[in-house]
Amino acid sequence: MDKHSPLSPEALYRTCDTDLLPFKTTETLEPFSGFFGQERAIEAMEFGVGMQRPGYNLFVMGNPHTGRFSFATVSLRNVAKKQRKPQDWCYLNNLSDNRYPTILKLPAGKAARFRRDMDRLFDNILSELPAAFESPGYQRLKSRIERDFNRRYDTAVEQVERQGREYSIAVYREAGQVGFTPVANGQAMDEAQFSALPEEERDAFQRNISELEDLLNDNLTELPKWRREVAEQIRELEHDTARQAVSGPIQAMKEHYTNLSGVPEYLVHVEKDLIKNGAELVAESPVEVRTDATRRAWLEENYGVNLLVDNEKTKGAPVVFEAHPSYDNLFGRIEYTSEMGAMVTNYQLIRPGALHRANGGYLVIEAEKLLEQPFVYGALKRALKSHEIRIENPVSEYTGVNTITLTPEPVPLGVKIVLIGGRDTYYLLQELDHDFEKMFRVVVDFDEDVDRNPKAIRQYARLMKTLASEERLAHLTREGVARLVEHSSRLAEDQELLSAHIGELVDLLCEADYRRKEKGDEMIGAVHVEHALASKERRTGRLAQKILDGIMNETVLIDTDGEAVGKSNGLTVLQVGDVSFGTPARITATVNPGNRGIVDIEREVTLGQPIHSKGVLILQGYLGHKYARDFPLTLSASIAMEQSYGYIDGDSASLAEICTLISALTHIPIRQQYALTGSINQYGEVQAIGGVNEKIEGYFRLCKTRGLTGKQGVIIPKANVRNLMLKSEVVQAVKDGEFHVYSVATVDECLEILTGKPAGRVKADGQFTQRSMGAEIVKRLREIAKAKA
Repeated sequence: MDKHSPLSPEALYRTCDTDLLPFKTTETLEPFSGFFGQERAIEAMEFGVGMQRPGYNLFVMGNPHTGRFSFATVSLRNVAKKQRKPQDWCYLNNLSDNRYPTILKLPAGKAARFRRDMDRLFDNILSELPAAFESPGYQRLKSRIERDFNRRYDTAVEQVERQGREYSIAVYREAGQVGFTPVANGQAMDEAQFSALPEEERDAFQRNISELEDLLNDNLTELPKWRREVAEQIRELEHDTARQAVSGPIQAMKEHYTNLSGVPEYLVHVEKDLIKNGAELVAESPVEVRTDATRRAWLEENYGVNLLVDNEKTKGAPVVFEAHPSYDNLFGRIEYTSEMGAMVTNYQLIRPGALHRANGGYLVIEAEKLLEQPFVYGALKRALKSHEIRIENPVSEYTGVNTITLTPEPVPLGVKIVLIGGRDTYYLLQELDHDFEKMFRVVVDFDEDVDRNPKAIRQYARLMKTLASEERLAHLTREGVARLVEHSSRLAEDQELLSAHIGELVDLLCEADYRRKEKGDEMIGAVHVEHALASKERRTGRLAQKILDGIMNETVLIDTDGEAVGKSNGLTVLQVGDVSFGTPARITATVNPGNRGIVDIEREVTLGQPIHSKGVLILQGYLGHKYARDFPLTLSASIAMEQSYGYIDGDSASLAEICTLISALTHIPIRQQYALTGSINQYGEVQAIGGVNEKIEGYFRLCKTRGLTGKQGVIIPKANVRNLMLKSEVVQAVKDGEFHVYSVATVDECLEILTGKPAGRVKADGQFTQRSMGAEIVKRLREIAKAKA
């Protein structure tokens, strides 16, 4: 009984009518501006960018290769270029405590000018300061102070010298020290002469020397005070001299920056510190040779401007993409130099991160890469909460070791973060981090597909023109665009949709252009697109060919003709990287009296994953509901996917499994020329599955290799008919009557195709019609139930 008709060839593939493409080549089309089919995402992006309140950061979510990154960056730049450029930021030395560098905010472009002015100030100082200390006036005043000190000192020592002459004792000065020695005949005695003197004379000399020492000590009691006074007088002189040298240039610079908060105050500190250290700067050092270069380096190291962020050439607000969001790359770092084996640093070695560069604008980060980096996500949350950027050592928090010797002042933060990631990443963060939704309130959901209507097709053609121009490819013919539209529907796995995966489209265009060049054609046509698709399939088809070879040499057992009880051909999709292909798999079932129920062998050996196991459990519910309403369902059955040695998931085999189970139960054979796919519910309705095109083509490839008989075919859910975009060779085989594709809505329809017997219907008395599948199933279930009893 074959009352079911296969699908028509027109249902297997939706062609693109070239009448919808009113052009001969894309050369005459206007370029496409904007983002194809992303109206929802555009609206969300506009809201997120326009909402200038804390917490309204954005998460752009979607699959890779859909253009989400280009969408985000282009959208942000279009808005940012109309906004005001942010301020410059620079670090300055904290002259009160150089462990805590201070941050200075200046209008855009002013920081670089400030740094240049400071460089000129250093030039002036290096010119004026040495001249001031070398001037005759300074030298004369310093000499006067030193003479006054020497006069006091000399007066005190001369009094001791006069007294010494009366005692025939000479007073001498050596290396700043005062000493005494006996004198005879106008000459100082040596040790031998002194020892030859009578003891009385020696004792007299000793008493007199002691008296002179006491007198000297009395006279020089205030020597430390005199020295302090001299040092203070010289220090005041040095300060006055330095002040006269530096105050003029610094005052002129202060007047120039009167209206910029922070600069005049900093210059006051610089002036004070230069007055304090000016003399030391110009003095010669006994341990190093000081040149103008070393003096300038000292000035730059102590008073220079560390320009952290320069927005002088920025057009509008900055849009920064950080490809490697490590802690240092986002928050900045402090570098070190080695001096005599020790690691040292200063405020000039503070380096900015992406947050500094994006401050006042937008920072784009890939969410998955952000989460790969240790400590970064938590630190980013803290920065957004506190609205400031801190340069810290994140490891020290956990190890207790802190190698940073500087604590820079935090930079106020005003940035909008745009994370780009997959949907799984977004939902994971949403589930695990309660703060996430508060900080990323705007979701920009990137559509994967676009409705396939005349307007979208025309836009798609313009998009082809734009992508070809950007990649410097040849123009496309109308037929070439139509073939790309059809392939886009295949990528979307829906005749009514177009795929928004722009990345895959660009790759296909590039290869089609390469095939065009091979043939020496001027434009990309349908034949070049077809050639590119076939070439890619051939390059990536090694595994599919290996599996086919295994079936052909009967290493893997699959029948494509004849009949068998308890056996059917299921269809699976294998995914390896970005390559997916379909292949048949034998499903077997056995039924015996018992009460174990239906045993999923895959589950028993832990190869069956949860969704597959759920599909098997549904089978028992379906059998009981449809065929065992007035008696207990007691049987022992087992189901297996043969020669499968890996994990199995998904419920797309449940239609094949129930049909195989019923065949084993009733001993009614299944036609082996058919392969089938679909999931079922407990009411026997067949539900849609994924990968329908790959599954059909995988079975067709096997049948074609063995030889098409005109009886072979595939049974799919009726809900999957709209997903059919089969290869031309499959469609042609269907046209020629060599292959068939059936769609079913219920298990009964599928059983009728597989067995050629009527499924039967339930009569008013609750019994199935005679000689039907239903009647046979009930009969066998009753027999098994009685045998068990």
